[in-house]
Amino acid sequence: MALSRAERCLALLLRLLSRACLALLGLAAPATPRAVPPPRRSLLLLPARQLAKRLRQRQVTCVEVVEAYIERIREVNPLINAVVKDRFEEALQEARQVDKLLAESPGEDYLEEKFPFLGVPITVKEAFSLHGMPNTSGLVNRRNVIATSDATVVSRLKQAGAIPLGVTNCSELCMWYESSNRVYGRTNNPYDLQRIVGGSSGGEGGVLAAACSVIGVGSDIGGSIRMPAFFNGVFGHKPTTGVVPNDGQFPIAQGVRTSFLCTGPMCRYAEDLEPMLRVMAGPGVHKLKLNEKVSLEKIKFLCMDHDGGSVFVSPVDKEILQAQKKVVEYLERDLGVQVQRVSIHKMKYSFQIWSAMMSSNDSDGQDAQVFTDLLGDHGKPVWPLWELMKWLVGMSSHTLPAIALGLTEKLVKLNLGANAKLVSMGKSLQAEMETLLGPDGVLLYPSHPTVAPRHHSPLCMPFNFAYTAIFNVLGLPVTQCPLGLSSEGLPLGIQLVAASYNDHLTLAVARYLEEAFGGWVLPGKA
Repeated sequence: MALSRAERCLALLLRLLSRACLALLGLAAPATPRAVPPPRRSLLLLPARQLAKRLRQRQVTCVEVVEAYIERIREVNPLINAVVKDRFEEALQEARQVDKLLAESPGEDYLEEKFPFLGVPITVKEAFSLHGMPNTSGLVNRRNVIATSDATVVSRLKQAGAIPLGVTNCSELCMWYESSNRVYGRTNNPYDLQRIVGGSSGGEGGVLAAACSVIGVGSDIGGSIRMPAFFNGVFGHKPTTGVVPNDGQFPIAQGVRTSFLCTGPMCRYAEDLEPMLRVMAGPGVHKLKLNEKVSLEKIKFLCMDHDGGSVFVSPVDKEILQAQKKVVEYLERDLGVQVQRVSIHKMKYSFQIWSAMMSSNDSDGQDAQVFTDLLGDHGKPVWPLWELMKWLVGMSSHTLPAIALGLTEKLVKLNLGANAKLVSMGKSLQAEMETLLGPDGVLLYPSHPTVAPRHHSPLCMPFNFAYTAIFNVLGLPVTQCPLGLSSEGLPLGIQLVAASYNDHLTLAVARYLEEAFGGWVLPGKA
């Protein structure tokens, strides 16, 4: 599919802008990256499952656990600005209730079955309703909105015994890959405070990496779980479409986007992904095959190094390619499998396909949501050009990425013929991927072209999120898996992709790679 003259000009402009921005950011950057200090309490280094087991066996009290996490948040949150509103008093009160329940000793097996996360601290993306907490999604005109109920997934985790510590930052309206807004400000990466945490679930990625939480709730319509998980060196899972309910978050997807938005787990340890998914999915878990035993030697492993050379995104960093190569070599050596290299031509158009499908009508003919309406919170629509002029003189209540997205939305609707072709290409790609992966396939694919960028630099190459976004419109399950640190001390990682409802395959491979490559690495350890 040939690029139009306008697309070629835009691609050239992005390349020039990217080089200029990166040069300026390089000059402004401090010589030595600054990371958060490592945690001092061993309680903070336990997976949620192990922590819950120690609590059930009364090896530690729930109050001790919650106090340890509160102390850690107070220590590092001033540096990373990830937790934007806490509920520490309520959490301690709930911890005392857990200790009282444990003292009554109803039986460890009973507790494990009924309350698998009893006493485990959790954090929640601010876009989700958590009773008594703000629910702004970074939108200034929602700054006084307080949730009066819990989102479905939050309620299920609380019923499973988890104790929310607070809510975490996101990008404005959850539609940008740097978590910064005019309500709470900017969140910083625990490995280098001058770097981004990703978005839109960036606060969750940062709070997990900094050992301020052990499990968290995120949502993903273009990579909003997987990019923060990648940039912060933790695990994240975008489930198969339609398995985990999206109710109780703002903005809630409408029209065709209900098939693209996914709610899923984020955590420091791979072993916590599956039990979290079971709880969050509720009755929907029967659609998956989580009880099936996975034989890694029988998995058909596929590998793709890059998208084929899209002009809209950056080339993949050498260290990311090297990390993926090491995974391939390890799989072949340790499991005795042959990893098949593939080249899927349509992946080159990932950004265009995602953009067209996000703007398309659903099967009932319902129009896609209008972003400028969401910016006005369904009140008076926002005019992007006017907001841009206000932003230039410091008078806009919106972030530049949100304004730019509003402008882009207007341009996309001008070329309906090309959009229809791209939607058709997306549906063809979906069928191709399902056939290629089949019942036993797992694709290894880069998470992002670069490691965590410096603050503001995503504006220079705004479409790099295409590496994650394409899988939202394809509806496939994807697990983000960390693979150690780069030479700059920044997290590396990989996406593990399977066919629909084969989440159990990517989760099993993530556990295997965690054991082989170390998983999450303490920031500030060096």
